[in-house]
Amino acid sequence: MSAPPLTARHPPGLTDAEVATRVADGRVNRAPDGTSRSLWMIVRANVLTRFNAILGTLLVVILTVGPLQDALFGIVLVTNTGIGIYQEWKAKRTLDRLTLLTAPVVVVARNGERRQIAVGDVVDGDVIELAQGTQIVADGAVLTADGLEVDESLLSGESVPLEKHPDDQVLSGSFVTAGQGWYRADRVGPDSYANQIAAEARQFSLVRSELRRGIDQILGLVTWAIVPTATLLIISQMRSNTSLPGAIRGTVAGIGAMIPEGLVLLTSIAFTAGVLRLSRRNVLVQELAAIEGLARVDVVCTDKTGTITEPDLEVTEVVPLEGADPDEVAAALGALAAADPEPNASGRALAAACPSPGWAPTWRVAFSSARRYSGAGFGDHGDWVIGAPSVMLDRPPDGAAGGSADRADRRARDAAGLVDAQSRRGRRVLLLGRTRGRPEHDGPVRAAPVALVAIEERVRPNARATLDYFAAQDVTVKVMSGDDPRTVGAVAARVGIDPGTAPHDARRLPDDPDELADLVEGTAVFGRVGPQQKQAMVRALQARGRTVAMTGDGVNDVLALKEADLGVAMGSGAAVSRSVAPVVLLDSDFAGLPPVLAEGRRVIANVERVANLFVTKTVYATLLALSVGVLHVPFPFLPRHLTIVSSLTIGIPAFFLALAPNDRRAVPGFVGRVLRFAVPGGTLAAVATMSAYGLARSQGVAQIEARTTATITLFVVALWVLAILARPTDAWRLGLEAAMAGLFLLVLLVPWSRHFFALNLPPPEITVGAVAIAAAAAGLLELAWRATGWLRPDGDPHASVSR
Repeated sequence: MSAPPLTARHPPGLTDAEVATRVADGRVNRAPDGTSRSLWMIVRANVLTRFNAILGTLLVVILTVGPLQDALFGIVLVTNTGIGIYQEWKAKRTLDRLTLLTAPVVVVARNGERRQIAVGDVVDGDVIELAQGTQIVADGAVLTADGLEVDESLLSGESVPLEKHPDDQVLSGSFVTAGQGWYRADRVGPDSYANQIAAEARQFSLVRSELRRGIDQILGLVTWAIVPTATLLIISQMRSNTSLPGAIRGTVAGIGAMIPEGLVLLTSIAFTAGVLRLSRRNVLVQELAAIEGLARVDVVCTDKTGTITEPDLEVTEVVPLEGADPDEVAAALGALAAADPEPNASGRALAAACPSPGWAPTWRVAFSSARRYSGAGFGDHGDWVIGAPSVMLDRPPDGAAGGSADRADRRARDAAGLVDAQSRRGRRVLLLGRTRGRPEHDGPVRAAPVALVAIEERVRPNARATLDYFAAQDVTVKVMSGDDPRTVGAVAARVGIDPGTAPHDARRLPDDPDELADLVEGTAVFGRVGPQQKQAMVRALQARGRTVAMTGDGVNDVLALKEADLGVAMGSGAAVSRSVAPVVLLDSDFAGLPPVLAEGRRVIANVERVANLFVTKTVYATLLALSVGVLHVPFPFLPRHLTIVSSLTIGIPAFFLALAPNDRRAVPGFVGRVLRFAVPGGTLAAVATMSAYGLARSQGVAQIEARTTATITLFVVALWVLAILARPTDAWRLGLEAAMAGLFLLVLLVPWSRHFFALNLPPPEITVGAVAIAAAAAGLLELAWRATGWLRPDGDPHASVSR
């Protein structure tokens, strides 16, 4: 892509032949791809799990010795793995496409002309243009500079831009804030400073997940329990069965039922459904467990610009001082804005508010943070400067430039009062003044005050509604900005944020961790915040037990994004920020966070609810295996029997329950809440099942009828567990429970299904006895539910599970 031609004072740059040589040598600005995991890494992470190892081994065993009906649990194994691989692969492709679409470009000098190329096509020795607002993409030395200033706060935390002169070094990841120039790229690709930081930041790390840790703990306990239980079960089944295949099937049924495989599958499905719903809202979730992080967030840390406010500024008021002509003031402001070839945000606001009068500049001084003003001369229309009032009002006014000395003094006094009043309202104030000729280069400006210009950030139309939603959901918002604390506080007040205490200057944060945590907890608005300070503040909140979400879009946000419990990047932000954040708002709209939060809460609250179903099965399966091992009787089920019971009372209902509405915020203690329900519930189910199984065996019925008796008993108790966990009962939940009961009756009554699942109804008196035993167990569960809170997953005897 071509650009305007070079002038004589611009460096000629490399030739095409020199560029080709450097490309062949690999001296290009391409860092190793670390934005996401490779497909092989994704497959390996989803296949090589403890869950797959246990069930995979059992599947191989049962396929070796048993009929295909007893290997139905293998479907869960394959489905769960496939869902995980597909979701992460889809997220990887979306992120990679986004990276390509938002890849930045630079202007280089080659063959004596300006060319616009991709950042990755820069080679060692390229001469690159520096203009206001551009990011430096490789390390190198400045060749030419015209009022050049570089902001290195993204790298060093230093908030004051640094002046750069020929032969000074510039680092990748910094930005040009004023002036223009050219520099030579000396360190490109992985050797550049920013890429060395990014390589560390891009190291893949999983979202903190209590749910995942809880499931791993449960699977870990099951793994340890399997060894002695399997040994005991194998010995008992060898003694009580007449055939080796029968003993193996009984052992596989007992061990396989102990694993809450449906919990892992259901969690993956619920998370994936949430991810797909969020994708329709232009929200990219790069890791399934990020859904859980969304549900647990109780603090959101965000910047001001680009989230609460629009990136651009607007002129809110122009105040001519005593004796100034308003038309002349407007014309001078428009002329100064038009004379700046690289206007900053304030210059663009002036240009939008004040049309150019068409004055031709005779001289121009670019804005710099050292001078804190810019200016231009327009011949007969006069010489004008505009900048920080503190600079101009600190200088003796040049009376001849703007009228009498007395009037100039009065204007200066009036201006000082107005500046203070506007600053208290959180506005940026610029002072327009007249000079006698061009000011000395980098010297003090002598100007007569003419007018004040008040500029403020435009609040996003949806900012107030977004913040009100967070307040209603008990989510605290902390604003962390690099601007003046007074400005940040004023903007926060406009959108209804209670600052708690006065806005705090982050340059004066305490070093003591406890003092810092107290300050961050009690204050909602911070100004002058640097990258390391953001990270420290996130850590301080976490030390107080808060779950923190951090929004960001730049390299300076990477440390805090990775430190937070959940990082949320903007789609228009830096590539490294998108690569380290588990959640990306593709349309870069802060208002996209409320539906993200709501989706996370719905998914995780429902997953926690249905987890009780799966762990209850683990408890009764473990107790059944131990009972059979001690009593030396054949296991009361074949693998297919437990497949039908768990499918109708856990798997299928849980799928629907997990997708139901739920806005409860996730809270710590997942494993404890689940065990508080599952242990007594599973114990009652196991006792009832073994009692009915013992009753049938005592009557001398065939083994297939005894197993059918146990299956009926377990199904009735498990169905009642489902009914309790699905409360409050409404039409669709009652219909779901009735449908599961009807399907089980069909399995018992249809000859083909009875044969397929190896079921045969026992004599009526045994069937009635089994139902009575199951009803007694269900009654005990109901009494415990109604009378106490110890059996409720949330521990509240007056609250329902489903909310």
